[in-house]
Amino acid sequence: MAGCCGALGALLFEYDTPRIVLIRSRKVGLMNRGVQLLILAYVIGWVFVWEKGYQETDSVVSSVTTKAKGVAVTNSSTLGFRVWDVADYVVPAQEENSLFIMTNMIVTVNQTQGTCPEIPDHSTVCESDADCVAGSMGTHSNGVQTGRCVPFNGSLMTCEVAAWCPVEDDTHVPRPAFLRAAENFTVLVKNNIWYPKFNFSKRNILPNISTAHLKSCVYDAHTDPFCPIFRLGSIVERAGHSFTDMAQEGGIMGVQINWDCNLDRAAAHCLPRYSFRRLDNRDLDHNVSPGYNFRFAKYYRDAAGHEQRTLIKAYGIRVDIIVFGKVPALKVVLACPVKMGRALPAFHRPPLASQSSLLHSRAGWEVQHHPHHDQRWLRLGAARGGE
Repeated sequence: MAGCCGALGALLFEYDTPRIVLIRSRKVGLMNRGVQLLILAYVIGWVFVWEKGYQETDSVVSSVTTKAKGVAVTNSSTLGFRVWDVADYVVPAQEENSLFIMTNMIVTVNQTQGTCPEIPDHSTVCESDADCVAGSMGTHSNGVQTGRCVPFNGSLMTCEVAAWCPVEDDTHVPRPAFLRAAENFTVLVKNNIWYPKFNFSKRNILPNISTAHLKSCVYDAHTDPFCPIFRLGSIVERAGHSFTDMAQEGGIMGVQINWDCNLDRAAAHCLPRYSFRRLDNRDLDHNVSPGYNFRFAKYYRDAAGHEQRTLIKAYGIRVDIIVFGKVPALKVVLACPVKMGRALPAFHRPPLASQSSLLHSRAGWEVQHHPHHDQRWLRLGAARGGE
């Protein structure tokens, strides 16, 4: 018991400190300083210069609104002479970070609720009522079969359906595109960005852009790279695609706005950079269900009060606005001392290379005393005539 208490007391009430040995050797000293210089070069060159350890970054927070402008004129057997403005071809009127412009369409006018022959395909062509199943409806049906086989035209019979009649026939997509004049429509993109960590905000309509200039400018990568108004045809062409082809079956375009800035510089140097790409992959060797389309209807009542609608299968170009960016900025005052503080221990640890040199040189060690201080040092190379 007494032995345990003694050991515990020795453990609690003792203090030790390492003893420093001063080694005087050009070889070991140069090796030690060389390793320290390498550590210093790493801290300055890699941590601070290359990795920019004195900076911190933030990701962009963004909001986008869009506005299209342009007028088109058509003259067709279905709709007659018609002028199209932005309220006709932008559907819906507003989307989040996106805009759809109709460029082609299949229009079915004056539809009413009733019964009519279904569009011919392998499941609807019939010869008698026995070929039609009342109440049947497939995934691609326009309505519910009544069980009757009725003439579709002079030579073909199909199963009758209860539906909005006449049913839509989308077998043939109009070529060229119905609204091919959409190539010259313009899209205004208004983008506001904010870096919350640095409380920095800006918008893509720069301070030097006047109202008069905004009404007349159109984006050009060389002559007007900061104009936020884009010609629809140019967006497609700058992505390396043909507007004529894309307008027929539709597609999805991306307008990318890059806000990579350095907030250590003046805010005037933080400028948007625009790029363009097609987002829906088009593989000519596997061209199943290409493009982009959807349906919508306009409802009304005739003079007798009967409900009718005009069904439109709209093909068009959806423009997605994609905003991204990061900013580095000088960190708070303590950031640099923290980085240096983490590197300092490396300067005080005995470099392994120096220790290895000492172990290989221990045959020439000579311990010497300072005449006036309690200090010892090792002198290397005494047995070999000194260094």
